[in-house]
Amino acid sequence: MKKALLFILIIGFAAAASAQQYKWVDKDGKVRYGDVPPPGANATPMRPPSSGAAAPAPAPAAKDGEKPLSPEAAFRKRQEEAAKEREKQAKADQEVQEKRQNCTRAQDALRTLESGQRVSRTDSKGERYFLDDAQAAQETARARQSVQEWCK
Repeated sequence: MKKALLFILIIGFAAAASAQQYKWVDKDGKVRYGDVPPPGANATPMRPPSSGAAAPAPAPAAKDGEKPLSPEAAFRKRQEEAAKEREKQAKADQEVQEKRQNCTRAQDALRTLESGQRVSRTDSKGERYFLDDAQAAQETARARQSVQEWCK
């Protein structure tokens, strides 16, 4: 029983503390404050007292003609922008990795062609043939061009 009475008492104090406050000027010209203004007084409502909780972060400034975003909408927008940025960064990292691998392959092919060893290829029938000097020169030129393209 005591717990119920204590609970009701706490609720009553909380309701009284959160009541609307007013400010008015009385007939003597003094500024008065209270939760119930006198009849006929020009009372202006005041902000309720802060509950001690931190103020919410201000919403990002809206562009002309747009409504300001709620904190939840602003949070979702920031999350979406961050996800897009991560995706963009991952794609850029993947492109750099692919470029590095292509550069390595092109350098290996050029080293092989410039080594002076006989180079062979396989034709459409699956038979192996060796490159003559003119074909080797063409392949070397293509390999140099690939190295210049991929290894900038």
